[in-house]
Amino acid sequence: MEFQNVIEARRSMRKYDASKKVDEATVKAMIEAAILAPSWKNSQTARYYCIHSEAVLSQFKADCLPSFNAKNAADAPVLIVTTFVKNTAGFNPDGEPTNELGNGWGFYDLGLHNENLILKARELGLDTLIMGIRDADKIREMLSISEDEIIVAVIAVGYAAQEARMPPRKAADEILKFF
Repeated sequence: MEFQNVIEARRSMRKYDASKKVDEATVKAMIEAAILAPSWKNSQTARYYCIHSEAVLSQFKADCLPSFNAKNAADAPVLIVTTFVKNTAGFNPDGEPTNELGNGWGFYDLGLHNENLILKARELGLDTLIMGIRDADKIREMLSISEDEIIVAVIAVGYAAQEARMPPRKAADEILKFF
């Protein structure tokens, strides 16, 4: 699939085909695409936690997601929790922030990684939903995530059970200024 087609076909999916599973090799291919994203001074602080087993998926959806996100991801066969190692990207070796953004660079870098991940998923015929409303404390406890990491998102991954339409987008002239 050509890149332009991949970005035009990507949608936030809220209904997955429960009969179709996603294997570990496919998830690994998505993570390998994420790894290729740029990061602050090549710090590579993105971390991924893949929930794949039905028992853990069921518990995670019930305990770590609000009901509307649990419903949106109900039949997703994979959930990927995305985090980054804090106080690294955007920081000097002495621990001082390089600029006023501090850990903002960690969020930025993880966003770049996550974009690669979801675009690779689309190229492989999968759909995704990035969820930012979740219970980080319960996720940290359930998955034994270090306090050195900031939990950012949960990404549902699976095969679409319905067609998703693209919502309206702003035109370039609305968001672009030339000087």
